[in-house]
Amino acid sequence: MGRGRVELKRIENKINRQVTFSKRRNGLLKKAYELSVLCEAEVALIIFSSRGKLYEFGSVGLTKTLERYQRCSYNTQDSTIADRETQSWYQEVSKLKAKYESLMRAQRHLLGEDLGPLSVKELQQLERQLESALFQARQRKTQIMMDQMEELRKKERHLGEINKQLRNKLEAEGATFRAIQGSWESNAVAASNTFPAHSQSNAMDCEPTLQIGYHQFVPVEAAIPHSSGGEHNLMQGWLL
Repeated sequence: MGRGRVELKRIENKINRQVTFSKRRNGLLKKAYELSVLCEAEVALIIFSSRGKLYEFGSVGLTKTLERYQRCSYNTQDSTIADRETQSWYQEVSKLKAKYESLMRAQRHLLGEDLGPLSVKELQQLERQLESALFQARQRKTQIMMDQMEELRKKERHLGEINKQLRNKLEAEGATFRAIQGSWESNAVAASNTFPAHSQSNAMDCEPTLQIGYHQFVPVEAAIPHSSGGEHNLMQGWLL
């Protein structure tokens, strides 16, 4: 008569549970050893009892096997993370590409190109967008022109003030010059009143004259000889 299947559940009897643990633990350790020898596999086995006691087996050393396991596990995680990042970047690039194509298509529509696929509703919406853009452009242009006119008015007022200041300065300088000229004219009139005309004529009569050869004035008739003395009389004229 064969053995029946043992139901897999916790053994309530403490002694039976301990016996079963010892038998199956030894069998598991034996199977691990046989697997490592027969198949040249690197096997590591760790068992903790209910009381916390450790049982272990390592075909090439438990520490070495654990380090290899960690390296493989981390490499797998890194590759998984890299695959996820690559997929995320691919999705982001796809979104940006679709957005770029949509913007280029909208730009062509605004320029009046590629309008064939658009429906009546889309064309009406495009028309409203163009009207709104045209209104904003005109409003901005008007604002710029008003600002420029206000700036020109400010410059005009500033130049007017400068012109007024220059005019006042010129008028002040002209008044000063006229006052100086009037002073000069009054001084000249006073000088003419101080020196009469006969004094000026006397002054002219008193001017020095140059006389050569005669110490006193000799009339022409006296200088011409009337007698036969000739040269002798002329010399006497020089000696007088």
